[in-house]
Amino acid sequence: MTTRHALHPASYGLMRNFHDRIEATSSLDKTLIELIKTRASQINGCAFCLDMHTKDARAHGETEQRLYTLSAWRETPFFTPREQAALALTEAVTRIADHHVPEDVYAEAARHFEPEQLSEVIMAIIAINAWNRIAITTGMTPS
Repeated sequence: MTTRHALHPASYGLMRNFHDRIEATSSLDKTLIELIKTRASQINGCAFCLDMHTKDARAHGETEQRLYTLSAWRETPFFTPREQAALALTEAVTRIADHHVPEDVYAEAARHFEPEQLSEVIMAIIAINAWNRIAITTGMTPS
């Protein structure tokens, strides 16, 4: 299968620039960003991104326990209300075709994040969903 770089280098570069801009300007905690990336990648079934972002999460201090239970975050006491709001929004945006984003999910996220940070959460969710689709479509797998 064609690699993401070989498909259309200019388009890949634009996506990379979008991602890098989000990462460079975000005021969000790096572990929260990695939780968002990992949860969306779990939902989308992107092995390449799961491998990458669980490693990145650990490098930023995330615990094994929280990573192991991330897919069942609602049933654990391990995540803060702020993280729970971001994870609920991540799931809603990732599954947007099912039910759009419920008002209560958006409102709860808005309670925990200032408008600029809420925008950063949304952009992080959008970016990882795009990367998941690129990796899955082009057959990328962990090395």
